[in-house]
Amino acid sequence: MTKRVVLAGATGWAGSALARALARQSDLKLVAGVTRRAAGKTLGATLQIESDCPLFATAEEALAVGCDVFVEFTKPMSAKQNVLSALGADAHVVIGTSGLTDDDLAQIDRVARERKRGVLAAGNFALTAVLAMRFSEIAARYLDHFEVIDYASATKVDVPSGTARELAARLARVRTPKIDVPTEKLVGPREARGAALGGVQVHSIRQPGFVLGIEAVFGADGERLHIKHDAGASAEPYVGGALLAIRKVDGLIGLRRGLDAVMEGI
Repeated sequence: MTKRVVLAGATGWAGSALARALARQSDLKLVAGVTRRAAGKTLGATLQIESDCPLFATAEEALAVGCDVFVEFTKPMSAKQNVLSALGADAHVVIGTSGLTDDDLAQIDRVARERKRGVLAAGNFALTAVLAMRFSEIAARYLDHFEVIDYASATKVDVPSGTARELAARLARVRTPKIDVPTEKLVGPREARGAALGGVQVHSIRQPGFVLGIEAVFGADGERLHIKHDAGASAEPYVGGALLAIRKVDGLIGLRRGLDAVMEGI
């Protein structure tokens, strides 16, 4: 059966790459897109591809078309309401937008369980990012000192990135890292030690030249381990993972974090 998909952020950096890929799938049909700048046009006319998919200014308008899966690739300020609207329309949801807080995700999880719908929130759909997170979880079982560095472009407004938030949450579930000098005993600005997310110190770097990256740094007496993922300028690495998430999200009830929630053997 062909799954009907609504894509919010259909003409954005990641969304446009996913939209082009969706237009080539036989088991997935893009029935509507959300984009303010091209509302009223078709996806085909906007991206110069073969597609008669209509584009709307709001998620609510696009959802009125009807869909099985709603994909969220917009901005942090609109993402939460878009997702809640999609759940209200009985759609399963894939979230690629970063910037949602733990409280936001908890609320989304409650609504998804009430509606008996699946939500997959992935800070990063790239396979190398998924592997970096999984390897970091393994390392945290054996090394009790660790922190996270979050790299992104100078114009990225949300801190930390969704990828870094996901990594910190995963590490915190393994164990609370050891911190030899608590922040209240520091001499100097406490902000220099980063922000604590679930007990994990996270440091966000925003500079030109970066696209998106995460690094887990583990320390032990006389040795150190760095596990790092860096993304290039292309959005293509995210497409395969996003397609997998769209195909698998209807097998979930409630919210799950991380692409590996629907990956076999990882």
